[in-house]
Amino acid sequence: MAVATAPSTTFSQIQEYLGDKAEYLLDHTSSTISKDSLYLPGPEFVSEVYTQTDRSPQVLRSISQMFNHGRLAGTGYLSILPVDQGIEHSAGASFAPNPVYFDPAKIVELAIEGGCNAVTSTFGVLGAVARKYAHKIPFMVKINHNELVTYPNTFDQIMFGNIKEAWNMGAVAVGATVYFGSPESARQLVDVAEAFAYAHELGMATVLWCYMRNPEFSIDGTNYETAADLTGQANHLGVTIQADIVKQKLPTTNGGFKALNSGNSSYGKLDKRIYTELTSEHPIDLTRYQVANGYMGRIGLISSGGASGANDFAEAVVTAVINKRAGGTGLISGRKAFQRPMAEGAQLLNLIQDVYLCEDVTIA
Repeated sequence: MAVATAPSTTFSQIQEYLGDKAEYLLDHTSSTISKDSLYLPGPEFVSEVYTQTDRSPQVLRSISQMFNHGRLAGTGYLSILPVDQGIEHSAGASFAPNPVYFDPAKIVELAIEGGCNAVTSTFGVLGAVARKYAHKIPFMVKINHNELVTYPNTFDQIMFGNIKEAWNMGAVAVGATVYFGSPESARQLVDVAEAFAYAHELGMATVLWCYMRNPEFSIDGTNYETAADLTGQANHLGVTIQADIVKQKLPTTNGGFKALNSGNSSYGKLDKRIYTELTSEHPIDLTRYQVANGYMGRIGLISSGGASGANDFAEAVVTAVINKRAGGTGLISGRKAFQRPMAEGAQLLNLIQDVYLCEDVTIA
């Protein structure tokens, strides 16, 4: 088994990045879902948890390749670079801050320089450099996308290739998105479930972006697409179609089911204990609810790194601390890294990894 590197960022430096949030995030003790109920990341997670499943030895090997690569190798945590924004957000808009990333090789090189466990991108990007890099860093092919050239823009995840093509280029995993709550979600769910079953048949791991998406989820100025109760249920649907890892945005609010059941509407099912016992207003507890919906952590939760902004380094530390202390499995952070010079992008990825390598950042 590969061995993780030592962190280059100290606990006190992590506290500095957190600023006035340090005590709030680092000293929080969760009184909702106990950490003792969770299957927590660790060096033997694949051997002790994934081997209880029906995953084949080939799939277990693929999962292990990701967990045992990069600076976090052997820790049970993941740091993944995703760059599919060339399709999802248009190449020009995504790469204008740093045009070098029009070149697929530079995307993979950033993941390698940044010490990531894996690199995620499109069939085209990874296929363009597969013979040069597929044996140097685990490839995860994103198989569906929301393209933004149809006029007027539509918002739907459609397949851009097939599973055998991903396997042929040497990928160890495939990733996909389902927009739960959207009018197209039922078709997307069927498409991805079938794709994931074939990926497992060929020995690849599967990762699902479990995103809520519907304009009706914005009510009175609050966007419930990132509510803990809705995103938690999206995660539960994701693990039901046998995603090996789920990706989710950090929760920014709660009470989505309650809000969507107001007035004359009827939506889903809820129990008031979701809000009184299983969650609190603290972001770590809200994220823990997402973890719990992944079979109490049997299927790891990786959080989205979010868009690039003015305070990327501090925001990346906040996200990593919340995910780790909630019982999550890591971060998948793209725009914060690739929309800056490669050296800075690698530094940001290393900073995220240092949070997971820091023994003083513990499970809440």
